[in-house]
Amino acid sequence: MTDAGEEQTGEERPTNDGQQFDRLPETAEDREVEGRATREEVVEWWDDRFDVPPETFEGYSFWEKGKGKVWILHGELSSPLRIEALGMKFLRTRQEHWKPTTNAVQRFGREATKNVLELTREQARRFVRGEDQELDWEGDWGYLVVAHDLAGESEPLGVGLFVHGELQSVVPKGRQRDL
Repeated sequence: MTDAGEEQTGEERPTNDGQQFDRLPETAEDREVEGRATREEVVEWWDDRFDVPPETFEGYSFWEKGKGKVWILHGELSSPLRIEALGMKFLRTRQEHWKPTTNAVQRFGREATKNVLELTREQARRFVRGEDQELDWEGDWGYLVVAHDLAGESEPLGVGLFVHGELQSVVPKGRQRDL
């Protein structure tokens, strides 16, 4: 029996299992689960969005658990895996705009040379408190690597969403700080 409008093909397509980690396929040609991102797409997105060189991710494997929750692991394992966590949460896909996690930006954002918004000391304090703020920004709208100069080095603080002249802090509530 099929739902209205669903084709009956005699063979079932693999589907996403939210209880296990599945390795992302290398390319679209390797994709078996409809809608699943590929390793190539993930690496290309980081390159296009933040100019993070693709070689940054050599030695890492990418995994999906749940719908569009991509995790990154330094190393290789067999797929699929039925475990609770693997490496670190890295990226949300399967939505209109892909969103990097705070951990991913703090770990790989130092490599970014595009869509990096440098904040002043006071702006950085407001950002890590979770406050939204109006700013002048001539770059792209969307998710940004938000950074601040610490000891002469640009240090990624987290992910910001910039739209209509406003930087929205998407620092998770449990990680917000009053500095």
